[in-house]
Amino acid sequence: MKDKTLLVLRHGKSDWATGLEDFHRPLVSRGRIGSRKMGAWIRHLDLLPDAVLSSPAERARMTTVHACKAMGVSLDMVRWDERLYATSVEEHLTALADCPKTAQRVMLIGHNPGLEELVEYLAAGAVEVPADGKLLPTSALAQLEMTGDWKGLKRACARIVAVTRPAEVPEDIEAIDKAQDKEKAKAGDEEKWGPVPDYFFTQSAVIPYRIADGKPEIMLITSRKGTRWVLPKGVKEPELSLRDSASKEAFEEAGVRGELDAEPIGHYEYAKWGGICKVAVFPMAVSECLPDGEWEESHRERQWVGAKEAKGLLDEPELGKLVGNLAKWLADR
Repeated sequence: MKDKTLLVLRHGKSDWATGLEDFHRPLVSRGRIGSRKMGAWIRHLDLLPDAVLSSPAERARMTTVHACKAMGVSLDMVRWDERLYATSVEEHLTALADCPKTAQRVMLIGHNPGLEELVEYLAAGAVEVPADGKLLPTSALAQLEMTGDWKGLKRACARIVAVTRPAEVPEDIEAIDKAQDKEKAKAGDEEKWGPVPDYFFTQSAVIPYRIADGKPEIMLITSRKGTRWVLPKGVKEPELSLRDSASKEAFEEAGVRGELDAEPIGHYEYAKWGGICKVAVFPMAVSECLPDGEWEESHRERQWVGAKEAKGLLDEPELGKLVGNLAKWLADR
C-alpha cells in the first residue's frame, strides 16, 4: 500500500482590529502573503493535493483561496467543511475519513489548537516544539506521511516529514520556479505544465490613469521580482468577472481604486506555462491611491508617467499600443 501524505496548513495571520466576530475575521496583508507563499512552496515541492479540505471561517477560506491560486489548484477541488472550524481531534479525523479513498495526498486548512492537537495525535513519537512554543504558528505547514486508509487514522500512525514556516521559504520562490520551468520548457519537458489549470490562461489587466495638467498619466508598478515595469495583471478569479478580477489586482498590486470601463480597451497574448495566456485590458480612472507602504503588495514600486514614456517602459508591444490608444481616446474626448 502506498504512503499517503497529509498537508496541514494553519490559516494566515488574521485581523483582530475589525471588531468582527471570530468566524468572520479576515486576513491581514501578512496573512495573505504568507498563504500565497506556502502555496508556492507546496507547488515547488511537487506536493499538489488530490483533495483539499478547509474550514469555512473567513480567515481559513481566504488562506485556501490564496494558497490554491499559488499552487495552480482549482477551487472546485475544495470541500468547505464546518467540522474543521471546531477544535477537537475527533472532528478533524471525521472530516478526513470522508476523503475519497483514491486520494493519496490531502491538504487540510484550519485553526489552532485543533491542528496542533491533530498533528501531535497522528505523529509517532515525541513532537519537537520550537523554542517559541508554537508548533504551527500562522501560515505554517506540517507534512505528514502514513500508510493506511483515511477512515482508519489512529494515534501515532504518521511520521512528520517537515514543519515549515513562511520565513523559511525563499522570498523569490515563485521566480525560482518560473526560471526552472523556463529551462524545462526549453529542454522539451512538458510534464511540469500538468498541474496548471486551464483557467490560469485567462487573465485581466488594468491601465490605471489620471489627468494631470490636461494630459493623461499612467501608473506603472514593478514586477514581483522588481526587475521591470508592468501594469497590474493577474489570473481571472473563478468566482469573479474579468472586470472585477482586474479591479481586485489593481488594488492588491498597486493600491489603487477607480472606475473601470465596462468593456476592455483590447487584448494581448503572451506565452507562459507551456501555453498562451490571453489578457483582457481595462482602463481605470483612478479615484483613490493608498499611501506608500499601505497596500497589500507595497514591496512593489510604483510611478506615474506620461503615456509615451509608459509605452517605452513596458515590455509587451501590444500592451504599449493599448496604452497609446487609451491616451489618444482621452485626448479626443
